[in-house]
Amino acid sequence: MSDLTSSAQQDFNLIASRVIRDAFAMDPVKATWMGEHSFDSELPDFTAIGQEEFAHRIEGYLTALDAVDDIELELSDLVDLEILRAFLTKTHFDIQHVAPHTWNPMLWNPGTAIHLLLSRDFAQLDERMANVAARCAKIPAFFEQARATLREMPAIHCETAIDQLEGTKVLLESLACDRHVMDSVEHQIEWLKDQLPLAQRSPRMGSETYAGILWHSLDAESSVQDLLASANEHLDHVSAQMLRVAHEYLAESGVKLLGEPVAAALEHIAQNAPVTDSTLLAEVYSAVEAARAFTIEHDLVTVPEIDVEVIEMPEIHRGVAVAYCDSPGPLESANVPTFVAVSPAPEHWTSERKVSFYREYNAVQIHDLTIHEAIPGHVLQLAAANQGSQQSLTRRFGFSGTFVEGWAIYAEELLISHGYAPEPTKLSALAVTLQQLKMQARMTINTILDIGVHAQDMSEEQAMNLMLTRGFQEEGEAVGKWRRALLTAGQLPTYFVGYKEVSSLIGDLQLLHPDWSLRQIHDLILQFGSPSPRHLRTLLGL
Repeated sequence: MSDLTSSAQQDFNLIASRVIRDAFAMDPVKATWMGEHSFDSELPDFTAIGQEEFAHRIEGYLTALDAVDDIELELSDLVDLEILRAFLTKTHFDIQHVAPHTWNPMLWNPGTAIHLLLSRDFAQLDERMANVAARCAKIPAFFEQARATLREMPAIHCETAIDQLEGTKVLLESLACDRHVMDSVEHQIEWLKDQLPLAQRSPRMGSETYAGILWHSLDAESSVQDLLASANEHLDHVSAQMLRVAHEYLAESGVKLLGEPVAAALEHIAQNAPVTDSTLLAEVYSAVEAARAFTIEHDLVTVPEIDVEVIEMPEIHRGVAVAYCDSPGPLESANVPTFVAVSPAPEHWTSERKVSFYREYNAVQIHDLTIHEAIPGHVLQLAAANQGSQQSLTRRFGFSGTFVEGWAIYAEELLISHGYAPEPTKLSALAVTLQQLKMQARMTINTILDIGVHAQDMSEEQAMNLMLTRGFQEEGEAVGKWRRALLTAGQLPTYFVGYKEVSSLIGDLQLLHPDWSLRQIHDLILQFGSPSPRHLRTLLGL
């Protein structure tokens, strides 16, 4: 039996290594981001021929996986086989049915390929700069391929690509790239501007394609209609909680109720927790330290040794959220820091828009956001995943955004439910609870919005009304989310589905091990990296 098992495992490991190397060769930017640096001098192959040949190779890999004697595999290898199969089927579906390389000009931007080589000291500077030079030299040909491959585009993708390429141009200018490279960037921008009047493709995926996108994005058993019904039910539940907490907050604060209670409470919180560009970084740093101390004090999960740096976000990335986690990739072996990138409002914004931005991301909301992005959210989970004892190459490669986002949403609820607050007062606890519930509502609305846009022809007016009245979002935040829904499909629901799946999984573990502490349960699930919740259930024997 052991010889047969060894043979089957060897067969699978050989296929897995070939798939992963091929995937990285096709998308070297993803390889750099994940921490695999063998392809740091290359740019992606998004050409029609390249993608078609990759799809053909994927069919061969799937046939080879089917031939593996999976009866002889250990449980962990069976899970890895299914993770690899899920990646292959998703990639094949994307190439053959979504084909974003033919209509999404945002893919054809080499800016991230350069930025990733500059942002961390994973190798000596001269080595990284040599790869920067190599990638820069390939940019003119890369843009020629883009113009030969792209067909009719959605206007919103075309407009966004133009804006993003302007940011890439600034980055390349700072590196003093040669004139040929800079001219090619300018040529690509002008070409996209010329294409803009012809960009009539709908950004909406349509119900049939969207169902496939959603299935592969979530890697979970859920139909579009079932997911929509679950999201609407959860939104009603969260709305009732928000109303209750808002009444408590208003009573505790002594504010006379004028108008809708939740809106009134949120407005009072924002007025009494102002943030400015000059105070923002300090607010986030303070929140990171407070959340770290609370997590340790209440023994909620082991906090690994993490080199966390709160940094100012590059200008080209600003305007979407106040902060995001920029963690080392799951394959990164160098000792490099995790960044919590913090965004002051973009300089070109009007004063009114800046005020709205900081009402949305007030000093109380920053605490909830920091829990999500830092500790015990993304920063902690991804660090634990990278250090996890129950890892494998396939599991590191095939990490699940559904699990990653689900854990971070769960982490917000975890800390707030255990009494975390910016200040040791009942009013502060109620304020951060209401902000956390607002984020729950936003997470849930993300799912309803994504389905509405891509499968139900939801109008912009309907979407804005949903976000403003049920989500209590600032108008600027809602406008940005509408654009995000049009620009992406299948990503926004990962928050809601991940939260439901992670919460359910942890609840089942608590029933199975009633004598275990929360820290024991959390530490256990974080040792397996970031597989989708369904695979994590299998690994845990649930």
